[in-house]
Amino acid sequence: MIDKLEFFIALAREAHFGRAAEECGISQPSLSAAIRQLEDQLGVQLVVRGSRYQGLTPEGQRVLEWAKRIVGDARTMREEMRAARKGLAGHIRLASIPTALAMIPRLTEPFQAKHPDVTFSVVSRNSLQVLSQLDNFEIDAGITYLDNEPLGRVTSVPLYAERYNLVTAEGAPLADRESVTWKEMADVRLCLLTPDMQNRRIINQHLSEAGVVVKPMLESNSMVVLLSHIGTGRWASIMPRNVARSYGFAKHIKTIPIVEPEASHIVGLVATHREPFTPLVSALLHEARSLTPAAML
Repeated sequence: MIDKLEFFIALAREAHFGRAAEECGISQPSLSAAIRQLEDQLGVQLVVRGSRYQGLTPEGQRVLEWAKRIVGDARTMREEMRAARKGLAGHIRLASIPTALAMIPRLTEPFQAKHPDVTFSVVSRNSLQVLSQLDNFEIDAGITYLDNEPLGRVTSVPLYAERYNLVTAEGAPLADRESVTWKEMADVRLCLLTPDMQNRRIINQHLSEAGVVVKPMLESNSMVVLLSHIGTGRWASIMPRNVARSYGFAKHIKTIPIVEPEASHIVGLVATHREPFTPLVSALLHEARSLTPAAML
């Protein structure tokens, strides 16, 4: 039944029989047959019938919750038995908010030094996508904000506090200041992350509290794009303190703390809450807990 539950989770995630079948590596008729067999086994209709996918029935929604729990437990059991036979090995899929991407080596490097048979893949996602992909088993862990928007049922480990600076080119307006205020951002030609990013929503909130209406001249979901534009001298941005240095753009760029207030938000590692965790996720959480905030900055 486990394979059928995995097919069902994929169908709910993709909301399309063809895409779900492709993701599962089977034909669409095989996927449809497996879903019908699952319905027969459970004695309920899971999918709204029609010429194409139209959603889940109420029973299907409830079964989806059980399916995620059962499939997650089965994967944990398999990984635990593999670790018992061969030691810790495998692949960890991470998703991170853009502002934290440059900090990830400070977690992955010491982890992989201890566990050389573990590999990583890292993708950039907004905070809502991080949580959604965790819930859908598309990633094993994520790095996101812990204290600004609801996280749901996850286990979290704080890594560092994100503090905000005006990031601008040398010689640009305000570049010679020791600090600036959120209110002074009203007169700055800003480039910012796109509105789907929680960092942008945080910045919007602090600017709004200072009476500033956000009018960015350029938006991007890439920190590299923003930093490249800052380097021209025509744009500035509001970013966490260490982003510019982490991406190697520090030579001609000034970072000036923004005060009144000096805001901060906690960034950390999140994983779907379950007991027990898979051996890989358990080891990653342990590594995150062993890091001091100074090691991440």
